[in-house]
Amino acid sequence: MTLFSLLLVLGWERLFKMGEHWQLDHHLARLFRRQRRFSLLRTLAMTLAAMAVVALCLLALKGLFFGVLQLLFWIAVGLLCIGAGSVRLHYHAYLKAASHNDTDAHSAMAEELTLIHGLPMECNEREYLCELQNALLWINYRFYLAPLFWFVVGGPWGPVLLVGYAFLRAWQSWLARRYTPLERSQSGVDAILHCVDWIPVRLAGVAYALLGHGERALPAWFASLGDRHTSQYQVLTRLAQFSLARDLHTDKVQTPRIAVALAKKVSLVIVVVVALLTIYGALV
Repeated sequence: MTLFSLLLVLGWERLFKMGEHWQLDHHLARLFRRQRRFSLLRTLAMTLAAMAVVALCLLALKGLFFGVLQLLFWIAVGLLCIGAGSVRLHYHAYLKAASHNDTDAHSAMAEELTLIHGLPMECNEREYLCELQNALLWINYRFYLAPLFWFVVGGPWGPVLLVGYAFLRAWQSWLARRYTPLERSQSGVDAILHCVDWIPVRLAGVAYALLGHGERALPAWFASLGDRHTSQYQVLTRLAQFSLARDLHTDKVQTPRIAVALAKKVSLVIVVVVALLTIYGALV
């Protein structure tokens, strides 16, 4: 069920998921607006409550109509949690503005794309474009690779883990957009995601390392296995930049496109590996 649901979700997301209607973040906005106090315990409580609701739905639907309703529920959860429909619109808006040399417009879209970690205050154009690449790589990880990981490793409870991750991701984005760094720090969401992202970041890092300069990336990947303090964003983007090192960071249109093309390639490789392992496990 996992592989079938995943392939359907990815296919639908690529063809039809534009905008925020099929985005979990959009539907959680009403809940987030009510939050006025921020703490680690509150963040954990909200996340566990969301996961509990999904778990109860799975139990309630188990065995009904030969499992068809449960399958549809899996697909619906996957569509809500996997994919970056609204962010993709921002990316296309950035490319359009950059190609027309609309500085204000493409700068606004760049700020939207780099919402979580931001852009350097003082930097040259090369550093600016490199950081934009990193932001796009991280978006691909947050909306595709990490959800895919939790969806698969969760087995029969994949939707529960997937919703838990998507809830934390949505909460972090909401805080980054509407509140101060202090309030976001008080919520503890960054600390939770630092732990949650540890394994999937390193698995995604292997793909980036093998697709890039392996002789340089693999030693960096092995070093990251014992690194508990560096942010997962830096770990992943550092490995990805080994694959992008040969490309010039000078064109404000082509530079982000190169990063997105690499991210799509890595996503495809990981989906193929997951499919092969799933089929092998079913046969054995």
